[in-house]
Amino acid sequence: MIDYPLAKYNFEVEMDGFTRIGFTEVSGLDMENEVIEYREGAFTSPSKIVMPGMFKYSTISFKRGMVRGDNDIHDWFQTILDPANRRDIQVTLLDEVREPVFVWVISNAFVTKCSSTDLKAEGNEIAIETMEVRGDSISVSVP
Repeated sequence: MIDYPLAKYNFEVEMDGFTRIGFTEVSGLDMENEVIEYREGAFTSPSKIVMPGMFKYSTISFKRGMVRGDNDIHDWFQTILDPANRRDIQVTLLDEVREPVFVWVISNAFVTKCSSTDLKAEGNEIAIETMEVRGDSISVSVP
């Protein structure tokens, strides 16, 4: 088999409690390690040493077409103060035969922002809603 870059259009999203979650875009699956700079007064070198610090995870954005009668995202947003309503979210990148290639898991996530579509009388686009979430961690695995 020849190794080649994967296409990014074939993915699926699984969340606890949602029945229909056909997202058109997922962005922000970023992980970062904050650097700690340190210099003790007795160091003979005029430079600082650097050490790995705490992990930092970005806000993840999900976009999907609005569907009649489906208000799950806004309903979930209304419950953000209840810790029992946090959910694990799994984003899976699939290959050309829909087999999992990479899996991102956002643990203990909650909605931080909901955006409804803009409305335009002259427009000819699909109504898109956006959900932004934050979680305790993001992990990546290869099945």
